Amino acid sequence: MLTPHPTMLRGLVEEYEALMAQEHTGDGSAGRDPRALDLAYTLCVSTGTRETGPALETARRLLAAAHDPVAPPRRRAEVAGRQEPPAQETVAAAF
Repeated sequence: MLTPHPTMLRGLVEEYEALMAQEHTGDGSAGRDPRALDLAYTLCVSTGTRETGPALETARRLLAAAHDPVAPPRRRAEVAGRQEPPAQETVAAAF
């Protein structure tokens, strides 16, 4: 089985858990949120599972094996405001 990159997998887990935490705070929109459904699907495909619970368990196990544990869930506003890291510059070696 192909294994997903830990950084990508960690991002999926964190964002999914943040959306689920929002649902439990009383908003209730996360369960119907298309993004939550997309994340659940992607977690299942990435981990080779068919249900979200086992997908999260498998993702955590893969991250632990990669020494890249999942941080506590963030709030949705933090996830939505996340920016991509700046592109790394490459320096050509002078010969």
